[in-house]
Amino acid sequence: MRLLVCLLLAGFISSSFTSIDDSKSEIGEKINWMTWEEAIKANKDNPRKIFIDVYTSWCGWCKKMDKTTFMDESIIKELNKNFYAVKFDAEQKETINFNGSEFKFINQGRRGVHQLAYALLDGRLGYPAFVLLDESFSRIMISPGYKRVDQLITELSFASQEAYKKQSFEEFAKAD
Repeated sequence: MRLLVCLLLAGFISSSFTSIDDSKSEIGEKINWMTWEEAIKANKDNPRKIFIDVYTSWCGWCKKMDKTTFMDESIIKELNKNFYAVKFDAEQKETINFNGSEFKFINQGRRGVHQLAYALLDGRLGYPAFVLLDESFSRIMISPGYKRVDQLITELSFASQEAYKKQSFEEFAKAD
């Protein structure tokens, strides 16, 4: 009996760590996730807004976003059509050179933080967190926490429709 419980538990645990890259939505499409460097390069050739998913490997809500909100057809279509979608591990070790600055991983005991994640989030490190940038890499908004589909669609629409140029997000969300 114990062996059966252990096998079932092991199967459950391993299935809960399926990566977003290995799964597809019900429509057979998935978000075209890029690295920071890939998005910077793509933006030079064809400017678009940038959506950054700042996550960590240990974040349960980040994994839930990958399995729910990021699998929704409307989210997939909006991100792939109007944004360069970036997955950014807030604890990645690789140095990034951007805009004349070098961003590194800063070790802080058991964990650390990448300086670019810290800069993008204005030092408010909670995960998941999302950053929307315009085509010139100016921040449109920071959005902390897990998002349901309707919440994220509203934020993406705020950016893609460039409503931020005329009104606050709160005004936009009320009118939506």
